[in-house]
Amino acid sequence: MGEEERKGPLAGLKVIEMAGLGPVPLAALILSEMGASVLRIDRLKASPSFLNLPPEFDLDRHGRDTLRIDLKAPEGIALMHDLATGADVLIEGFRPGVMERLTLGPEEMLATNPGLVYGRMTGFGQEGPLARRAGHDLTYLALTGMLHAIGPRDGKPVPPLNLVADYGGGTMFLIAGVLAALFERSRSGRGQVVDAAMIDGASTLGTLPYALLAAGLWRDRRGSNLLDSGAPFYDTYPTADGKHVAVACLEPQFFAEFAALLPLDDRFVAAQYDPRLWPEMRSAIAERLAARTRDEWWEIFAETDACVAPVLSMKEAPEHPHNVARGTFRHESRLVRGAPAPRFSRTPSAPAGPPDPAAQSNPLPPVLQAFGIASARAEALARSGLIAG
Repeated sequence: MGEEERKGPLAGLKVIEMAGLGPVPLAALILSEMGASVLRIDRLKASPSFLNLPPEFDLDRHGRDTLRIDLKAPEGIALMHDLATGADVLIEGFRPGVMERLTLGPEEMLATNPGLVYGRMTGFGQEGPLARRAGHDLTYLALTGMLHAIGPRDGKPVPPLNLVADYGGGTMFLIAGVLAALFERSRSGRGQVVDAAMIDGASTLGTLPYALLAAGLWRDRRGSNLLDSGAPFYDTYPTADGKHVAVACLEPQFFAEFAALLPLDDRFVAAQYDPRLWPEMRSAIAERLAARTRDEWWEIFAETDACVAPVLSMKEAPEHPHNVARGTFRHESRLVRGAPAPRFSRTPSAPAGPPDPAAQSNPLPPVLQAFGIASARAEALARSGLIAG
């Protein structure tokens, strides 16, 4: 997308993304959809991704141009420094020391461009005993105490996909840090390093459970508390058709409405928060919910504040009337994905699509010109084999 077409709140912002997997590509996608111009830097002879998605489904590449550079050649490193001169932000997700070995670390890049915001995304952080170890969402989540808290009381900890450490504790904290550093730069004129670690972010997401634990209001045992399926009024239940509904009526007024519609004995309403009554309450709720199908229960609860919802599959969710009315999901040929979020009143984000093959026929001069590289130099670098689109 050309610069003149970008209308989002980050229009005019130039971001360099060092190619990788996980939190950094999602951050680049979100920044791009907010209007930033993102240039993805990949190695000249990059290994294929183990996911190997077709281009139309590969959101790690949507919404940005890709430039492959020989980062083993001095000329390639020199080009990176020149690109950084024209950039506002650089984000990378390598293990500590990798960028330094390439002479592309914060010290070198901030010397090139003192206003650069240098975003670093790792699992364990830039220092500490585990800093250089490999890991994934589940690895980092396991060390925060949060994985221990997710799952049924008598079962094992359950992986919450890769939503908590990778994307919640990683992507979102990286974006927040980068935007905060950009705001500070608007006053000081100076860039800085943003050290975003998934283990740190996931731990911060656990602020409420840790506060409740300290106050004596949380048991350090899975499936025994208000928010971890311990409370019968905050859990999922099977229905007559083998599907499920989610019950989340935490507050007394919502639980009373739920109990009236189920119906549930008044004595449960009067003693909602008495854990001694919870086993019996759970059995009563389960028995009632098993008597109807998921969608029959939704007909009963849809227009109420009982906080009951059908547990939809990934194929069903985009077709739910609320999601359709709000445009929560986008249908792009065979790809169905969440629409850009959050929403802005004056400068709306725009959904990012795959690179246009027609526009890739000679992409290098315009791509590099946006970052201050002359067209003649770009063409010379391409002819030398040091770069490619």
